[in-house]
Amino acid sequence: MTHLIKRLALGTALTLALTASAVSAQSLRFWTTEEQPDRLAKQQEMASNFTAETGISVEVIPVTESDLGTRATAAFAAGDLPDVIYHPLQYALPWAEAGILDSDAATDVIDSLGPDTFSQGALNMAAVDGGYASVPVDGWTQMILYRKDLFDAAGLNPPNTYADVEAAIAALHNPPEMFGFVAATKVDEGFMSQVLEHVFLANGVSPVDENGFKPLDENATIEVLNFYKDLAQASPPGELYWKQSRELYLGGHAAMIIWSPFILDELAGLRDAAPVTINDDPTSRELAKETGIVTTFAGPSNPDGAAWADVRYFGITSDADIDAAEKFVEYSMSEGYMLTLSMAPEGKFPVRPGTADEPTKYRDAWATLPVGVDRKAPLSDLYAPEMIAEIVGGLSKAQRWGVAEGQLSLASKMINSRVINRVVRDYIDGVRDASATVALLNEELSKIN
Repeated sequence: MTHLIKRLALGTALTLALTASAVSAQSLRFWTTEEQPDRLAKQQEMASNFTAETGISVEVIPVTESDLGTRATAAFAAGDLPDVIYHPLQYALPWAEAGILDSDAATDVIDSLGPDTFSQGALNMAAVDGGYASVPVDGWTQMILYRKDLFDAAGLNPPNTYADVEAAIAALHNPPEMFGFVAATKVDEGFMSQVLEHVFLANGVSPVDENGFKPLDENATIEVLNFYKDLAQASPPGELYWKQSRELYLGGHAAMIIWSPFILDELAGLRDAAPVTINDDPTSRELAKETGIVTTFAGPSNPDGAAWADVRYFGITSDADIDAAEKFVEYSMSEGYMLTLSMAPEGKFPVRPGTADEPTKYRDAWATLPVGVDRKAPLSDLYAPEMIAEIVGGLSKAQRWGVAEGQLSLASKMINSRVINRVVRDYIDGVRDASATVALLNEELSKIN
Protein backbone atom coordinates (compact mmCIF):
# COMPACT_ATOMS: atom_id res chain seq x y z
CA MET A 1 0.00 0.00 0.00
CA THR A 2 1.44 3.39 -0.91
CA HIS A 3 1.66 6.25 1.51
CA LEU A 4 -0.95 8.14 -0.48
CA ILE A 5 -3.51 5.41 0.20
CA LYS A 6 -2.49 5.23 3.84
CA ARG A 7 -2.92 8.95 4.25
CA LEU A 8 -6.32 8.99 2.58
CA ALA A 9 -7.43 6.18 4.88
CA LEU A 10 -6.64 8.23 7.95
CA GLY A 11 -9.39 10.71 7.04
CA THR A 12 -10.38 13.33 9.57
CA ALA A 13 -7.68 12.43 12.09
CA LEU A 14 -4.99 13.14 9.54
CA THR A 15 -6.59 16.45 8.57
CA LEU A 16 -6.49 17.56 12.19
CA ALA A 17 -2.86 16.45 12.50
CA LEU A 18 -1.85 18.37 9.41
CA THR A 19 -3.64 21.46 10.68
CA ALA A 20 -1.77 21.20 13.95
CA SER A 21 1.57 20.77 12.17
CA ALA A 22 1.01 23.99 10.28
CA VAL A 23 0.97 25.83 13.62
CA SER A 24 4.25 24.35 14.89
CA ALA A 25 7.31 23.83 12.71
CA GLN A 26 8.21 20.26 11.75
CA SER A 27 11.29 18.67 13.27
CA LEU A 28 13.03 15.33 12.98
CA ARG A 29 15.73 13.28 14.68
CA PHE A 30 18.57 11.75 12.69
CA TRP A 31 20.80 9.00 14.05
CA THR A 32 24.22 8.67 12.45
CA THR A 33 27.10 6.27 13.04
CA GLU A 34 29.54 8.83 11.60
CA GLU A 35 30.38 10.25 15.00
CA GLN A 36 33.95 11.54 14.48
CA PRO A 37 33.94 15.30 15.17
CA ASP A 38 34.85 16.42 11.65
CA ARG A 39 32.31 14.08 10.05
CA LEU A 40 29.64 15.08 12.55
CA ALA A 41 30.26 18.73 11.71
CA LYS A 42 29.63 18.07 8.01
CA GLN A 43 26.34 16.32 8.78
CA GLN A 44 25.27 19.17 11.04
CA GLU A 45 26.13 21.63 8.27
CA MET A 46 24.00 19.65 5.82
CA ALA A 47 21.14 19.53 8.34
CA SER A 48 21.37 23.31 8.88
CA ASN A 49 21.24 23.90 5.13
CA PHE A 50 18.17 21.65 4.92
CA THR A 51 16.49 23.57 7.73
CA ALA A 52 17.22 26.89 6.03
CA GLU A 53 15.60 25.62 2.84
CA THR A 54 12.58 23.79 4.28
CA GLY A 55 11.99 25.15 7.78
CA ILE A 56 12.21 21.59 9.16
CA SER A 57 14.66 21.39 12.05
CA VAL A 58 16.97 18.39 12.37
CA GLU A 59 18.62 17.03 15.51
CA VAL A 60 21.76 15.12 14.49
CA ILE A 61 22.39 12.39 17.07
CA PRO A 62 25.65 10.37 16.97
CA VAL A 63 25.35 6.67 17.78
CA THR A 64 28.30 4.29 18.12
CA GLU A 65 27.96 1.68 15.38
CA SER A 66 28.50 -1.26 17.74
CA ASP A 67 25.54 -0.02 19.83
CA LEU A 68 23.24 0.69 16.90
CA GLY A 69 21.41 -2.64 16.85
CA THR A 70 20.54 -2.71 20.55
CA ARG A 71 19.59 0.98 20.63
CA ALA A 72 17.29 0.64 17.64
CA THR A 73 15.59 -2.44 19.10
CA ALA A 74 15.03 -0.67 22.44
CA ALA A 75 13.73 2.49 20.78
CA PHE A 76 11.35 0.45 18.62
CA ALA A 77 9.95 -1.32 21.68
CA ALA A 78 9.44 2.06 23.36
CA GLY A 79 7.84 3.65 20.28
CA ASP A 80 10.63 6.22 20.27
CA LEU A 81 12.64 5.60 17.10
CA PRO A 82 14.28 8.56 15.38
CA ASP A 83 12.91 9.62 12.01
CA VAL A 84 15.96 8.63 9.96
CA ILE A 85 18.89 6.29 10.67
CA TYR A 86 22.15 6.17 8.72
CA HIS A 87 23.02 2.48 8.98
CA PRO A 88 25.18 -0.29 7.50
CA LEU A 89 23.90 -2.93 5.08
CA GLN A 90 23.52 -5.62 7.73
CA TYR A 91 20.46 -3.93 9.26
CA ALA A 92 18.47 -3.08 6.12
CA LEU A 93 16.51 -6.30 5.56
CA PRO A 94 16.22 -7.48 9.19
CA TRP A 95 14.95 -4.08 10.34
CA ALA A 96 12.43 -3.94 7.49
CA GLU A 97 11.15 -7.41 8.42
CA ALA A 98 10.93 -6.46 12.11
CA GLY A 99 8.94 -3.31 11.37
CA ILE A 100 11.65 -0.88 12.45
CA LEU A 101 11.97 0.55 8.94
CA ASP A 102 9.20 1.82 6.69
CA SER A 103 10.07 0.35 3.31
CA ASP A 104 7.20 2.21 1.63
CA ALA A 105 8.83 5.51 2.63
CA ALA A 106 12.26 4.44 1.33
CA THR A 107 10.67 3.27 -1.92
CA ASP A 108 8.86 6.59 -2.28
CA VAL A 109 12.19 8.43 -2.06
CA ILE A 110 13.92 6.13 -4.55
CA ASP A 111 11.00 6.42 -6.97
CA SER A 112 11.06 10.21 -6.64
CA LEU A 113 14.80 10.46 -7.28
CA GLY A 114 14.69 7.79 -9.99
CA PRO A 115 15.79 4.17 -9.45
CA ASP A 116 17.91 4.35 -12.61
CA THR A 117 20.03 7.08 -11.02
CA PHE A 118 21.32 4.66 -8.36
CA SER A 119 23.94 1.93 -8.65
CA GLN A 120 21.89 -1.20 -9.15
CA GLY A 121 24.03 -3.38 -6.90
CA ALA A 122 23.43 -1.06 -3.95
CA LEU A 123 19.68 -1.04 -4.64
CA ASN A 124 19.50 -4.81 -5.08
CA MET A 125 21.09 -5.41 -1.69
CA ALA A 126 18.22 -3.53 0.00
CA ALA A 127 15.42 -4.90 -2.19
CA VAL A 128 12.25 -6.16 -0.51
CA ASP A 129 8.97 -7.31 -1.98
CA GLY A 130 7.54 -4.33 -3.83
CA GLY A 131 10.36 -1.91 -3.11
CA TYR A 132 13.40 -1.18 -0.94
CA ALA A 133 14.09 -1.36 2.78
CA SER A 134 16.32 1.70 2.82
CA VAL A 135 17.84 4.31 0.52
CA PRO A 136 21.48 3.61 -0.45
CA VAL A 137 23.77 6.54 0.40
CA ASP A 138 27.41 5.62 -0.12
CA GLY A 139 29.66 2.60 -0.31
CA TRP A 140 32.97 1.21 -1.37
CA THR A 141 34.13 -1.82 -3.28
CA GLN A 142 37.10 -3.97 -2.45
CA MET A 143 39.80 -3.72 -5.09
CA ILE A 144 42.63 -5.65 -6.64
CA LEU A 145 45.42 -3.10 -6.89
CA TYR A 146 48.12 -3.94 -9.40
CA ARG A 147 51.28 -2.45 -10.82
CA LYS A 148 49.95 -1.32 -14.17
CA ASP A 149 53.42 -0.25 -15.31
CA LEU A 150 54.79 -3.78 -14.77
CA PHE A 151 51.71 -5.39 -16.35
CA ASP A 152 52.02 -3.17 -19.43
CA ALA A 153 55.73 -3.85 -19.77
CA ALA A 154 55.12 -7.60 -19.61
CA GLY A 155 52.12 -7.47 -21.99
CA LEU A 156 49.75 -8.77 -19.31
CA ASN A 157 45.98 -8.34 -19.13
CA PRO A 158 44.59 -6.49 -16.08
CA PRO A 159 43.73 -8.98 -13.28
CA ASN A 160 40.07 -9.31 -14.27
CA THR A 161 39.92 -13.10 -13.84
CA TYR A 162 41.52 -15.91 -11.88
CA ALA A 163 43.44 -16.79 -15.04
CA ASP A 164 44.72 -13.22 -15.49
CA VAL A 165 45.96 -13.16 -11.90
CA GLU A 166 47.69 -16.53 -12.33
CA ALA A 167 49.39 -15.34 -15.53
CA ALA A 168 50.62 -12.18 -13.82
CA ILE A 169 52.04 -14.18 -10.90
CA ALA A 170 53.90 -16.44 -13.32
CA ALA A 171 55.42 -13.43 -15.07
CA LEU A 172 56.16 -11.08 -12.16
CA HIS A 173 56.77 -13.18 -9.04
CA ASN A 174 60.47 -12.74 -8.21
CA PRO A 175 60.96 -12.83 -4.43
CA PRO A 176 62.18 -11.18 -2.32
CA GLU A 177 62.42 -8.22 -4.71
CA MET A 178 58.88 -8.68 -6.03
CA PHE A 179 56.11 -10.91 -4.73
CA GLY A 180 53.38 -11.82 -7.19
CA PHE A 181 50.67 -11.30 -4.57
CA VAL A 182 50.17 -10.68 -0.85
CA ALA A 183 47.34 -12.96 0.25
CA ALA A 184 45.53 -12.69 3.60
CA THR A 185 46.51 -15.73 5.70
CA LYS A 186 46.05 -14.64 9.34
CA VAL A 187 43.00 -16.62 10.36
CA ASP A 188 41.87 -14.46 13.29
CA GLU A 189 41.75 -11.28 11.20
CA GLY A 190 38.51 -10.04 9.65
CA PHE A 191 40.63 -8.98 6.69
CA MET A 192 41.11 -12.62 5.68
CA SER A 193 37.35 -13.20 5.93
CA GLN A 194 36.66 -10.21 3.72
CA VAL A 195 39.21 -11.19 1.07
CA LEU A 196 38.03 -14.81 1.01
CA GLU A 197 34.39 -13.83 0.60
CA HIS A 198 35.41 -11.68 -2.39
CA VAL A 199 37.33 -14.58 -3.96
CA PHE A 200 34.44 -17.03 -3.37
CA LEU A 201 31.92 -14.55 -4.80
CA ALA A 202 34.09 -14.07 -7.89
CA ASN A 203 33.62 -17.75 -8.68
CA GLY A 204 29.90 -17.75 -7.85
CA VAL A 205 30.25 -19.80 -4.64
CA SER A 206 28.05 -19.10 -1.61
CA PRO A 207 27.29 -21.13 1.55
CA VAL A 208 23.64 -20.00 1.74
CA ASP A 209 20.45 -19.98 -0.29
CA GLU A 210 16.92 -18.80 0.55
CA ASN A 211 16.46 -21.78 2.88
CA GLY A 212 19.61 -21.21 4.91
CA PHE A 213 22.83 -23.21 4.70
CA LYS A 214 23.59 -24.57 1.24
CA PRO A 215 26.44 -27.07 0.73
CA LEU A 216 29.29 -25.54 -1.22
CA ASP A 217 29.53 -26.73 -4.80
CA GLU A 218 32.53 -29.07 -4.77
CA ASN A 219 34.00 -28.33 -8.21
CA ALA A 220 33.63 -24.55 -7.98
CA THR A 221 34.95 -24.52 -4.41
CA ILE A 222 38.00 -26.55 -5.39
CA GLU A 223 38.69 -23.91 -8.05
CA VAL A 224 38.55 -21.28 -5.30
CA LEU A 225 40.84 -23.27 -3.01
CA ASN A 226 43.43 -23.90 -5.69
CA PHE A 227 43.41 -20.26 -6.73
CA TYR A 228 43.80 -19.01 -3.17
CA LYS A 229 46.60 -21.48 -2.51
CA ASP A 230 48.41 -20.09 -5.55
CA LEU A 231 47.98 -16.56 -4.15
CA ALA A 232 49.41 -17.67 -0.81
CA GLN A 233 52.36 -19.40 -2.46
CA ALA A 234 53.15 -16.17 -4.34
CA SER A 235 53.15 -14.27 -1.01
CA PRO A 236 55.79 -13.89 1.70
CA PRO A 237 55.73 -16.52 4.45
CA GLY A 238 54.03 -15.82 7.76
CA GLU A 239 50.73 -14.58 9.14
CA LEU A 240 49.69 -11.93 6.63
CA TYR A 241 46.88 -9.39 6.84
CA TRP A 242 46.19 -5.80 5.73
CA LYS A 243 49.35 -4.38 7.32
CA GLN A 244 51.84 -6.46 5.32
CA SER A 245 49.79 -6.07 2.15
CA ARG A 246 49.94 -2.30 2.39
CA GLU A 247 53.60 -2.11 3.44
CA LEU A 248 54.82 -4.39 0.66
CA TYR A 249 52.79 -2.62 -2.01
CA LEU A 250 53.78 0.88 -0.84
CA GLY A 251 57.39 -0.33 -0.82
CA GLY A 252 57.23 -1.56 -4.41
CA HIS A 253 57.60 -5.23 -3.48
CA ALA A 254 54.17 -6.55 -4.51
CA ALA A 255 52.71 -6.85 -7.98
CA MET A 256 49.12 -7.22 -6.69
CA ILE A 257 47.17 -6.93 -3.46
CA ILE A 258 43.51 -6.90 -2.44
CA TRP A 259 42.63 -3.84 -0.35
CA SER A 260 39.92 -1.33 0.41
CA PRO A 261 39.83 2.09 -1.29
CA PHE A 262 41.06 3.69 1.92
CA ILE A 263 44.53 3.07 0.50
CA LEU A 264 43.96 5.48 -2.41
CA ASP A 265 45.25 8.56 -0.60
CA GLU A 266 48.18 6.64 0.87
CA LEU A 267 49.29 5.51 -2.60
CA ALA A 268 49.65 9.18 -3.47
CA GLY A 269 51.85 10.01 -0.48
CA LEU A 270 49.20 11.97 1.42
CA ARG A 271 49.56 10.20 4.77
CA ASP A 272 52.78 10.29 6.79
CA ALA A 273 51.84 7.25 8.90
CA ALA A 274 51.78 5.11 5.73
CA PRO A 275 54.58 6.50 3.55
CA VAL A 276 55.29 5.46 -0.01
CA THR A 277 58.79 3.95 -0.02
CA ILE A 278 59.36 2.99 -3.67
CA ASN A 279 61.81 5.92 -3.86
CA ASP A 280 63.39 8.51 -1.55
CA ASP A 281 60.31 10.76 -1.52
CA PRO A 282 57.58 9.53 0.89
CA THR A 283 55.19 12.12 -0.58
CA SER A 284 55.68 10.85 -4.15
CA ARG A 285 52.63 10.38 -6.35
CA GLU A 286 54.53 8.04 -8.64
CA LEU A 287 53.00 4.85 -7.24
CA ALA A 288 49.46 6.21 -7.64
CA LYS A 289 50.19 6.85 -11.31
CA GLU A 290 51.63 3.36 -11.78
CA THR A 291 48.70 1.59 -10.09
CA GLY A 292 45.64 0.11 -11.77
CA ILE A 293 42.57 -1.27 -10.03
CA VAL A 294 39.98 -3.97 -10.64
CA THR A 295 36.77 -4.04 -8.60
CA THR A 296 34.90 -6.85 -10.36
CA PHE A 297 36.77 -10.04 -11.16
CA ALA A 298 35.67 -13.50 -12.21
CA GLY A 299 36.48 -17.14 -11.60
CA PRO A 300 36.11 -19.92 -14.20
CA SER A 301 32.68 -20.97 -12.91
CA ASN A 302 31.28 -17.42 -12.87
CA PRO A 303 32.21 -15.49 -16.04
CA ASP A 304 30.16 -12.44 -14.99
CA GLY A 305 32.27 -12.01 -11.87
CA ALA A 306 31.41 -10.11 -8.72
CA ALA A 307 32.44 -7.16 -6.60
CA TRP A 308 32.53 -7.23 -2.79
CA ALA A 309 31.04 -4.05 -1.40
CA ASP A 310 30.18 -2.31 1.84
CA VAL A 311 27.15 -0.01 1.46
CA ARG A 312 25.49 2.42 3.89
CA TYR A 313 21.84 3.45 3.84
CA PHE A 314 19.31 5.99 5.07
CA GLY A 315 16.47 4.14 6.78
CA ILE A 316 13.16 5.92 7.42
CA THR A 317 11.63 4.42 10.53
CA SER A 318 8.13 3.32 11.38
CA ASP A 319 7.90 6.10 14.01
CA ALA A 320 8.96 8.82 11.56
CA ASP A 321 7.21 11.97 10.48
CA ILE A 322 7.10 10.50 6.98
CA ASP A 323 6.74 13.76 5.08
CA ALA A 324 9.68 15.44 6.86
CA ALA A 325 11.85 12.30 6.75
CA GLU A 326 11.32 11.78 3.02
CA LYS A 327 12.18 15.43 2.34
CA PHE A 328 15.36 15.13 4.43
CA VAL A 329 16.56 11.97 2.69
CA GLU A 330 15.80 13.38 -0.76
CA TYR A 331 17.73 16.55 0.11
CA SER A 332 20.63 14.51 1.49
CA MET A 333 20.81 12.58 -1.80
CA SER A 334 20.68 15.69 -4.01
CA GLU A 335 21.54 19.23 -2.84
CA GLY A 336 23.28 17.93 0.29
CA TYR A 337 24.94 14.89 -1.28
CA MET A 338 28.45 16.32 -1.61
CA LEU A 339 28.60 17.19 2.09
CA THR A 340 27.76 13.57 2.93
CA LEU A 341 30.41 12.18 0.57
CA SER A 342 33.03 14.74 1.59
CA MET A 343 33.30 13.17 5.05
CA ALA A 344 35.71 10.56 3.60
CA PRO A 345 35.60 10.57 -0.23
CA GLU A 346 38.11 7.72 -0.58
CA GLY A 347 35.69 5.41 1.24
CA LYS A 348 32.36 6.99 0.35
CA PHE A 349 31.71 6.36 -3.32
CA PRO A 350 28.53 7.88 -4.71
CA VAL A 351 25.93 5.13 -5.04
CA ARG A 352 23.84 7.74 -6.84
CA PRO A 353 26.22 8.76 -9.66
CA GLY A 354 23.94 11.48 -11.00
CA THR A 355 20.46 12.53 -12.01
CA ALA A 356 18.31 11.54 -14.98
CA ASP A 357 19.41 14.70 -16.82
CA GLU A 358 23.05 14.57 -15.64
CA PRO A 359 23.93 10.87 -15.15
CA THR A 360 27.49 11.53 -13.85
CA LYS A 361 26.82 14.76 -11.94
CA TYR A 362 27.62 13.46 -8.45
CA ARG A 363 30.38 11.10 -9.53
CA ASP A 364 32.16 13.96 -11.28
CA ALA A 365 31.77 16.26 -8.29
CA TRP A 366 32.89 13.51 -5.88
CA ALA A 367 36.13 13.07 -7.86
CA THR A 368 37.01 16.71 -7.08
CA LEU A 369 36.60 16.30 -3.30
CA PRO A 370 39.94 16.44 -1.43
CA VAL A 371 41.28 13.25 0.15
CA GLY A 372 44.26 12.69 2.41
CA VAL A 373 45.41 13.19 5.99
CA ASP A 374 48.65 15.18 6.18
CA ARG A 375 48.24 16.58 2.66
CA LYS A 376 45.11 16.95 0.55
CA ALA A 377 44.34 16.47 -3.13
CA PRO A 378 41.25 15.47 -5.14
CA LEU A 379 41.08 11.96 -6.54
CA SER A 380 40.76 13.46 -10.03
CA ASP A 381 44.26 14.95 -9.64
CA LEU A 382 45.69 11.59 -8.59
CA TYR A 383 43.96 9.09 -10.88
CA ALA A 384 42.87 9.00 -14.52
CA PRO A 385 39.16 9.35 -15.42
CA GLU A 386 38.90 5.69 -16.47
CA MET A 387 40.23 4.63 -13.06
CA ILE A 388 37.71 6.88 -11.30
CA ALA A 389 34.98 5.20 -13.36
CA GLU A 390 36.26 1.74 -12.36
CA ILE A 391 36.37 2.73 -8.67
CA VAL A 392 32.69 3.67 -8.69
CA GLY A 393 31.61 1.10 -11.27
CA GLY A 394 32.05 -1.87 -8.96
CA LEU A 395 28.96 -0.78 -7.05
CA SER A 396 26.82 -1.77 -10.04
CA LYS A 397 27.75 -5.43 -9.42
CA ALA A 398 28.09 -5.19 -5.67
CA GLN A 399 27.35 -8.41 -3.81
CA ARG A 400 27.60 -9.99 -0.38
CA TRP A 401 26.79 -13.49 0.78
CA GLY A 402 23.18 -13.91 1.87
CA VAL A 403 21.81 -10.55 0.75
CA ALA A 404 19.86 -11.70 -2.31
CA GLU A 405 18.70 -14.81 -0.47
CA GLY A 406 17.55 -12.98 2.66
CA GLN A 407 20.20 -14.80 4.68
CA LEU A 408 22.68 -12.01 5.45
CA SER A 409 22.45 -12.69 9.18
CA LEU A 410 23.34 -16.38 8.78
CA ALA A 411 26.10 -15.62 6.28
CA SER A 412 27.55 -13.05 8.68
CA LYS A 413 27.63 -15.64 11.48
CA MET A 414 29.49 -18.03 9.17
CA ILE A 415 32.02 -15.36 8.26
CA ASN A 416 32.50 -14.17 11.84
CA SER A 417 33.06 -17.72 13.07
CA ARG A 418 36.39 -17.73 11.16
CA VAL A 419 35.67 -21.37 10.19
CA ILE A 420 36.33 -20.63 6.54
CA ASN A 421 39.60 -18.86 7.35
CA ARG A 422 40.85 -21.74 9.47
CA VAL A 423 39.93 -24.53 7.06
CA VAL A 424 41.28 -22.69 4.01
CA ARG A 425 44.53 -21.98 5.87
CA ASP A 426 44.82 -25.69 6.67
CA TYR A 427 44.44 -26.44 2.97
CA ILE A 428 47.15 -23.92 2.09
CA ASP A 429 49.44 -25.59 4.65
CA GLY A 430 48.77 -29.07 3.21
CA VAL A 431 46.79 -30.45 6.17
CA ARG A 432 44.16 -32.04 3.87
CA ASP A 433 43.39 -32.24 0.18
CA ALA A 434 40.84 -30.13 -1.71
CA SER A 435 37.92 -32.59 -1.62
CA ALA A 436 38.37 -33.21 2.10
CA THR A 437 38.57 -29.45 2.64
CA VAL A 438 35.23 -28.89 0.90
CA ALA A 439 33.66 -31.68 2.95
CA LEU A 440 34.96 -30.20 6.21
CA LEU A 441 33.77 -26.69 5.26
CA ASN A 442 30.29 -28.07 4.60
CA GLU A 443 30.30 -30.01 7.86
CA GLU A 444 31.38 -27.02 9.95
CA LEU A 445 29.18 -24.42 8.22
CA SER A 446 26.09 -26.62 8.52
CA LYS A 447 26.37 -26.39 12.32
CA ILE A 448 26.00 -22.60 12.33
CA ASN A 449 22.49 -21.18 12.70
